[in-house]
Amino acid sequence: MDRYGYGDGKPGNPSVGYVATTQLKDIRRRLPLRVLSASDWEHWTTWGYVVVKNAIPEDNIRRLVDLLWEFQEMDPNDPSTWYKPQLRDNEMKELNNSGMVEIYNHQYLWDNRQHPCIHDAFVDIWDQEELWVTIDRANLNPPNRNARGFNGFIHWDADTRLDPLPVNVQGVVSLVDTDSEMGGFQCVPELFRTLEEWRKTQPADRDGWVPDTTGFKIVN
Repeated sequence: MDRYGYGDGKPGNPSVGYVATTQLKDIRRRLPLRVLSASDWEHWTTWGYVVVKNAIPEDNIRRLVDLLWEFQEMDPNDPSTWYKPQLRDNEMKELNNSGMVEIYNHQYLWDNRQHPCIHDAFVDIWDQEELWVTIDRANLNPPNRNARGFNGFIHWDADTRLDPLPVNVQGVVSLVDTDSEMGGFQCVPELFRTLEEWRKTQPADRDGWVPDTTGFKIVN
């Protein structure tokens, strides 16, 4: 059941039905934590994100990295191959030049999705073992040079005007070490913590998919 009518050209993730009713930060735990520590769990429920280190084996990382370079017909040792025009435009225009790799069901991706640490991390988040895997693509980002310009953006995959808000969570497996200047993930933890109060201050006719992050600290 998709009670919010996602799909049909709307933003968001149409592969998720949003049938859960309790926000994940508010669930009453039944299962013991498997991957997250108690402090990880507190961080997750307070700030809306948590980092799980060394989630997949090094061999899984290396073979998938090699596959993505090959799939994109790019040579990691030859920067002249990094800046070809993208193979097709994205329906969501803001994703153009973002390095999306249209690869979905390769076994290497499935090996990571099904790795025990990844599975158990989501068991901790959802407090249940029966999980439905959503299929998403990979991403390969060379430095922003030459004709390529993409600096990332803050967005939500749910309309913040909905009441109650959909219940959902996403995970990103980073295949390289990153720092605050190059990370492929951005979030606004203070906005998560004060979400309900923030919503009361926002105009009804706002863009519900792109939150106004003015005055908030963005974490990379």
